[in-house]
Amino acid sequence: MDQSRPLITLEVCIDSLVSAKAAAAHSAQRVELNAGLELGGLTPSIGLVEQVVAELKPTGCQVIAMVRPRPGGFAYNADELTAMRLDIDRLLTAGVDGVALGVLKSDGRIDEDANRALIKPVLDAGKQAVFHRAFDLTPDAAEAINTLISIGFHRVLTSGQAPTAIQGAAVIRELITQADGCIEVMPGSGIKPDNVEALIRATGCTQVHGSLWHTGEDRSGSTNPSIQFNTAPPTDNGYHQTDPDQLASMVNKLRNL
Repeated sequence: MDQSRPLITLEVCIDSLVSAKAAAAHSAQRVELNAGLELGGLTPSIGLVEQVVAELKPTGCQVIAMVRPRPGGFAYNADELTAMRLDIDRLLTAGVDGVALGVLKSDGRIDEDANRALIKPVLDAGKQAVFHRAFDLTPDAAEAINTLISIGFHRVLTSGQAPTAIQGAAVIRELITQADGCIEVMPGSGIKPDNVEALIRATGCTQVHGSLWHTGEDRSGSTNPSIQFNTAPPTDNGYHQTDPDQLASMVNKLRNL
């Protein structure tokens, strides 16, 4: 047994090779690899995935890749679901140990058919299927976890449907009891070194998910203060999409020049 690794599994939420190296160097057992953490996490590039897998495979630290095609909710159209399936195929080829995803219906309930289809190749490959914190938007947590079990997910990431896992600790404990080993329940959101012990005691969990980040800086982005590239959606429900009316108007203008 590796005495350097803690008994409680630590999964670190990351978005770079630098962070992956740090996680492995400090004995994290698993990372969740994303792009766009400031948007809640999006599908990472294959190039980054291949780098992280190559770096972490010798260490034994597992790589779970996020599969989320856009910010602003989790009810996806057919084209977005196709993109997710294609991403999953490529992520599996790149050597990840599993994927994290979640598809909801517009009312917040779990879309059983979409999730089942997406994780089939993951399960067929013997990899881990994780339902991410879209779970915390479902209207009935007890019903939702039974649905995830029936679909075949290995693990669910949750804050207990509260802003932080500490605040949702009572619900997390109930979910762990209800799951009874049929699915892993992993607390996440707001978990820090100064509250993780209290969370473990309150929930009885055996694994935790944390970002544990600080803000880096690339000053090349401020060499011309009048130029800004960040235009994040204004709310958790918003995402950018081409406006057909504006597009038609632009094309019409150009045609008449």
